[in-house]
Amino acid sequence: MSDPVHPTTPDGRYFVVRGRLWRRTDPALPADRRTALVAELMSARRAVAAALRAGGGPALIAARARVDYVKTELGERGPVWWDDGAPDLNRRMAVRTVYAEWFAGLERER
Repeated sequence: MSDPVHPTTPDGRYFVVRGRLWRRTDPALPADRRTALVAELMSARRAVAAALRAGGGPALIAARARVDYVKTELGERGPVWWDDGAPDLNRRMAVRTVYAEWFAGLERER
């Protein structure tokens, strides 16, 4: 699924925000598992915000660890969810990857 604001690479592995690739959730996750993980992610992000408002410390470290854990479970971090040997290009600028030509085509369309 792609939208004009955050286009998805043709292989469905990444979406693009301000020219940077971000790994998408593993499409093989069952819908109920994905829904539960997304709910947990939102809760963890709220905990990060609350910890920041409270001045950080151990609560912030724990909340960020929760976010990392859930994003890994979603497939957005950690081992890649595809099995064709392609490298992980998460957080890289699209213009410096194998997606450069595709991304340039998006820019020309604007």
